[in-house]
Amino acid sequence: MAFVLSLLMALVLVSYGPGGSLGCDLSQNHVLIGRKNLRLLGQMRRLSPRLCLQDRKDFAFPQEMVEGGQLQEAQAISVLHEMLQQSFNLFHTERSSAAWNTTLLEQLRTGLHQQLDDLDACLGQVMGEEDSALGRTGPTLAVKRYFQGIHVYLKEKEYSDCAWETVRVEIMRSLSSSVSLQERLR
Repeated sequence: MAFVLSLLMALVLVSYGPGGSLGCDLSQNHVLIGRKNLRLLGQMRRLSPRLCLQDRKDFAFPQEMVEGGQLQEAQAISVLHEMLQQSFNLFHTERSSAAWNTTLLEQLRTGLHQQLDDLDACLGQVMGEEDSALGRTGPTLAVKRYFQGIHVYLKEKEYSDCAWETVRVEIMRSLSSSVSLQERLR
């Protein structure tokens, strides 16, 4: 697990290199917050994944759609924003408060919120009124459906500790997968 976390951190470091990766002016602080959020997700681990093998699930992350070469800059930023927003919403529920260390959870919420603020500014720069439908179609809609599946899974599993652990690992994977998308936008 330590190796996987190290690999994820290295990928994030590469994707958030200097100069901003999205064609809009993301601060260096945004970069540091992204790294910290992945670290926090790693620290939030409460159970060994081996204890939760029966709860594993393929959430069908739309990786090809998210990482595919067909996304334009506005679409890519919209997808990244949606991933952060849905992650924030997921970890900002009453049930998530019961599942995690409150200090780490609050730090994660704060970090995700700060990243969302940064991306809000980018969305305003790259999206005109004609692009307002991007959040309701294509890759962004696929991300929304992916997160709906996660919510359904948690409910079906009655928000068990293993279900939350499975989701924590999945969110780490999905957020780190945005790396290649950001690399392409450099």
